[in-house]
Amino acid sequence: MADIAGAARPAPDVAARVRLGANPETAPDLLLALASDPAVTVRAAVAMNTAAPSQVDRLLALDADERVRTLLARKLASLIPGLPPTQRDRLQQQALATLAGLVEDEAERVRAAIADVVKDMPEVPRELVLRLARDSAVSVCEPVIRLSPLLTAEDLMALLAAQPSPVTATAVARRPGLPESVADAVAATADTGAIAALLSNASAAIREATLDALIARAAEATEWHGPLVRRPVLTTRAARALSEIVATQFLDALSRRGDLDPALTAELRRRLSARLDTAAHAARPEPNIAQAMAEAQHLYAEGKLNEGALLGAVQQGEARLATALLAVAADVPASVVDRAATLRSAKGLVSLVWKAGFSMRAAGPLQTLLARLSPERILRGTCDGGFPLAIEEMRWQIDFLSRMGR
Repeated sequence: MADIAGAARPAPDVAARVRLGANPETAPDLLLALASDPAVTVRAAVAMNTAAPSQVDRLLALDADERVRTLLARKLASLIPGLPPTQRDRLQQQALATLAGLVEDEAERVRAAIADVVKDMPEVPRELVLRLARDSAVSVCEPVIRLSPLLTAEDLMALLAAQPSPVTATAVARRPGLPESVADAVAATADTGAIAALLSNASAAIREATLDALIARAAEATEWHGPLVRRPVLTTRAARALSEIVATQFLDALSRRGDLDPALTAELRRRLSARLDTAAHAARPEPNIAQAMAEAQHLYAEGKLNEGALLGAVQQGEARLATALLAVAADVPASVVDRAATLRSAKGLVSLVWKAGFSMRAAGPLQTLLARLSPERILRGTCDGGFPLAIEEMRWQIDFLSRMGR
């Protein structure tokens, strides 16, 4: 084998050249020749050879086949941990220089291979980690942002501000032990998926005020309800607020928590029983629009037509009753509400909610039930829970919907 390893020329057989390329005892000059071999399998074998000199690695970093560059990138990244300081200095001058070039490779596959290896390494050069974290490709940035111990709170805040990738905020939100300052920054975004990930991260430190603010926005974001109910710590105020907006299954889970005040637990169980009783009575067929309007008028006359009644109808999926309640509260014919729903007009429904005197807390669920809008198409409230449209715009929307029926 020593004769083969020291041979002056590569063997004519591809399989033999592959073995030569993979052999750590192969002479450096022969590895250099094999690095330009016409067979990609030979070049791949050389790329994986940990004994290949830096000159060979630099040549392979320019290989036309991204598979070869990917194997080289994975090898070089794997060499980083466990090196004594003297070798670390040499690596920084040689292999790390080659690796830094591969981090800029045009092929996502190459960059992703590096990210996969170094994502949780503490020994990686910080500049390399930051470059990977700023990559626009999901497969490159996501594992590094989520797991690298080298990223500081300041780094994460900068990433949230720059948003180099659609998954940046979600990856940050999933980091173990996320500090309060970064959790606040995630919560302040409009990225509902990232906020859901933050709430699902049991190790994230979320301030009480931040959690309260998210609960205030959660009526429209049903994907937050489960994670909110399952947060490790909930104050009495937070649990009570959640009980008013979550579906029955989550109210049940909330009432079963062992860390809540006994008086609150009893209150939640009473509320759950009342909701289950209501659901049992609601098994009757949904009323037609005339019956629904009569019921809405009756509630209005008794002073009981409020946002809670509307949200109750929405939670039960009673579209006709919700239509009637909104129409009576907004003092418009039911046909105006139907028209907004048929047109799937988020602006129209939000405007009607405003005219009815309700809040944006009711607007999101109504858009889902009546207009059947997907989460990304729902018109959401402002950061402080206000209406996203100007008053003149909402008046115009209502006038437009009313005139369509004339």
